[in-house]
Amino acid sequence: MTRPIWQGFSLPAELRQTLDSSPRVCVAGTVGELFDLACGDPGRDSMEVAYDLPNGRRFIEATVARVRNGIAVNYTEPYMRRRDPDTMTIADDKPSDKPRFHERFGQPFPDVRKDTFDWLSKQELAVLAFRTGWDKIGAESLAVVPMNAAFFALALALLQGMIPSKEIREGFSPEVIIYVAPPFRHTLFQGKQIVVHNRQDPVHEIFSYNLYPGPSAKKGIYASLIHTGEEEGWVTAHCSAVQVITPYDNVVTIMHEGASGGGKSEMLEQPHRLPDGQLLKGRNLVTGEKRYVEIPRTCDLHPVCDDMAMCHPAIQQPDGKLWVVDAEKGWFVRVNHITEYGVDSNLEKLTAQPPRPLLFLNIDAVPRGRALIWEHVEDRPSVRCPNPRVIIPRSIVPDIIDEPVGIDIRSFGIRTPPCTRENPSYGIVGLFHILPPALAWLWRLVAPRGYANPSIVGTEKMGSEGVGSYWPFTTGRKVRQANLLLEQIQRTPKVRYILVPNQHVGAWEVGFMAQWLTRDYLARRGIARFKEDQIVPARCPLLGYALRSMRIEGVRVAHAFLEVNTQPEIGDDGYDQGAAILREFFLTHLKGFLESDLSPLGRRIIQCCLEDGSLADYEKLLGKSELTPADSPDVSPD
Repeated sequence: MTRPIWQGFSLPAELRQTLDSSPRVCVAGTVGELFDLACGDPGRDSMEVAYDLPNGRRFIEATVARVRNGIAVNYTEPYMRRRDPDTMTIADDKPSDKPRFHERFGQPFPDVRKDTFDWLSKQELAVLAFRTGWDKIGAESLAVVPMNAAFFALALALLQGMIPSKEIREGFSPEVIIYVAPPFRHTLFQGKQIVVHNRQDPVHEIFSYNLYPGPSAKKGIYASLIHTGEEEGWVTAHCSAVQVITPYDNVVTIMHEGASGGGKSEMLEQPHRLPDGQLLKGRNLVTGEKRYVEIPRTCDLHPVCDDMAMCHPAIQQPDGKLWVVDAEKGWFVRVNHITEYGVDSNLEKLTAQPPRPLLFLNIDAVPRGRALIWEHVEDRPSVRCPNPRVIIPRSIVPDIIDEPVGIDIRSFGIRTPPCTRENPSYGIVGLFHILPPALAWLWRLVAPRGYANPSIVGTEKMGSEGVGSYWPFTTGRKVRQANLLLEQIQRTPKVRYILVPNQHVGAWEVGFMAQWLTRDYLARRGIARFKEDQIVPARCPLLGYALRSMRIEGVRVAHAFLEVNTQPEIGDDGYDQGAAILREFFLTHLKGFLESDLSPLGRRIIQCCLEDGSLADYEKLLGKSELTPADSPDVSPD
């Protein structure tokens, strides 16, 4: 009798016992095998993912349908279609600012852990081997999933890759293990998406008590990378990155950070055109006026990463830039903005007729039909789910870059609400702003979640995702991450920093057009410094420099899009009220970083903000932006 492959793994005793007791264990050999398992077996077109609860109730978590272009999964609860920002809890005693399991739930986690293994031991199980992060750097890892939830293992394999069973070496020793046990969501956690991190040595355990891949298969693995970096002194950034090649063969590499909904995936998309080829720059919400721009040919895009970038010391170069590499094998692409056929023909074609099957979430599709990314499931009649997703393997993305790249421009995105004199808000950000390094650091510390976030459940209009916008996925300490980000900025003096809004620029609804135009404009002009007459300190110091003028392909961008206070619907008075809202947000969220182990320079930068510092004050602390005029007095970084 052939020995099961997993018996050759180096596993924790509890997991080994669980696998020994399970009625069936399938170590996934290929991604294709997981596609076959997703509906129970290759001959089935659909299935319900359901569990019997101790109270006699049978709960259907999701339905799975086999479609022509992959697998379509739909959750029965609207709550499960988006990531809950409060999923994470910590079960160990290592340093952390996150809630501890015993404090949050009033019971010790070891008892729950034992019950989890007991439950898993009675299930048929799918086991998946993979590596976290970039193959050349990442850790060996494992996932243990109920067989009837094989779609979850499939999602993980598409997002993180997998090690085919025939390539797993004897003595395979996972450093990260995900355990998936959905019924506990109902029996212990009042239906909430709970993910428990138990950072033991040598294994970082992740217990996923729900079947939405966002907080576990994606952000849970992200948390393990951040934890490793926190111990070793490096960062996994929450960003997309793209090499932009102009029609004149100029190449600029842009890294775009931000909270969920901040435009990371959109930075990799071509601008959405109208049927006549024009770009709708914006629509005035007060007057109804529309502004258009014609750009016959936009830049070519060579994507690097979509959401997670390892900034590992092994890939850094001595050129003053920040070097990054994709930490994922697949991208969890939100398609809520694809509302009808023809909005994004490239993405529509790639997903409707992919070279290999894909996994769709929250897309309304029938068995043996074709999943179309503009057919979003409804949360209730006539209300579309705001978070439809498709997982796209990076191997099928055209013009993808697989190796590390050096970053020229580091952008930060924020979802901004409309702003008018009568209804002032923090939507005072112009088309884009230039930030000195000190302000760029502060923006990453507060990382606004922003307006009408489509990816998150139950958030306020302007919550904070925190350090680097990846704080919700971090298991450790906030100040440690703040220090790492500041050290990173100090070590990369050739990086330029900008701030880009999406959704609204003052009274104008712009969607993601602001960042698309900014991307093409900066790529065309290159990374040269601006002249003194091209930029001006923004009226709100937290916004760095605003542009006085901007011309792209000979077309001048209206000044009202660059300095929002010049919009007649806002004026200086409406702008200043919005600036006060923004300043109060910064003050509220920065004070929590003033702990004893915050770096001295970081303390001075935060204190500068608390004392209402000027733009010049920030430049004295950490130098000027590489985009500001060279003939102005330079201030050496501290």
